[in-house]
Amino acid sequence: MNVTADVLGDGYEAIGLFLGSDFEGEVTATLVRRSIANSSPRAVLYLHGFSDYFFQSHMADFYVGHGYDFYALDLRKNGRSLRPHQTPNLVGDLTEYFAEIGEAVRLVREVDGHRVLLLSGHGTGGLTAALWADRFRGKGLIDGLFLNSPALDLPLRAVPRWAYVAAARLLRRSAPGARLPLAQSDRYVRSIHRGGTGEWDFDLAWKPLAGFPTRAAWLAAVRRAQKRVHEGLSIEVPVLVMASARSVDPSDEDADATAGDAVLNVDHIARWAPRLGRDVALVRIDGGVHDLVLSPENPRDLVFTELGDWIRERLPPS
Repeated sequence: MNVTADVLGDGYEAIGLFLGSDFEGEVTATLVRRSIANSSPRAVLYLHGFSDYFFQSHMADFYVGHGYDFYALDLRKNGRSLRPHQTPNLVGDLTEYFAEIGEAVRLVREVDGHRVLLLSGHGTGGLTAALWADRFRGKGLIDGLFLNSPALDLPLRAVPRWAYVAAARLLRRSAPGARLPLAQSDRYVRSIHRGGTGEWDFDLAWKPLAGFPTRAAWLAAVRRAQKRVHEGLSIEVPVLVMASARSVDPSDEDADATAGDAVLNVDHIARWAPRLGRDVALVRIDGGVHDLVLSPENPRDLVFTELGDWIRERLPPS
């Protein structure tokens, strides 16, 4: 374990997690830590989505303000953890991420001594968090799960979805890094980045405007994970799922990319959320964008209000 100052500056530390090797070579992940002034028994662990990394310091401010020490994982081959010999995001199965999640949870609970842990995930990080929570149920490792626009289905129409998934399955072993010709729009990232029309500053090398290319093994892995959700999980802790009230077609030049989710079909999220477990709350945010905590001010405030209310109700101090 290697602890250094983090790129976010004062108050943040980066902890290197060494995870052995895969078919591309050495693998690492990065756990970002921000603690409150006084020791807290409560913590949150955040997982980012596809073509993403942790930079949302205002989200950490929210949790610290509610008495939670904040942790975020930059998963292998993403953000702080991406190495020159690696293909961004490329894994053969989302369960590969379980190694860094498990190590992060061990550090949060056993080393730093937190007794209450909220696991949170966005996009494909939300999908991965749900699978992890289901796999390790009954062990008392987490006390709640918050999913911010989780990728519970592919945002494609039936025919192209079938074709792309079939191609991904065919290539995932022989050519795992094969690039699939999926159209990728830069409208969403431009709408949130300060260099475009948004208010947020983040590293475009780690979160590119049009995202990283979609690779065969990765898409096949995501689809297998989504089918597990569709079959039904048995997550035993309270689950809060949030999604925008509507989707926006990023190919429609006349559509306002800040008026809804320009990445996922939010009706898919609403459809599959009840399959996660027996205690699932779904909240729709009018005017919310794909990463709800990056929404314009009014819907963003509503996200944090709803999350704060749910935390107080479902994860009480006692």
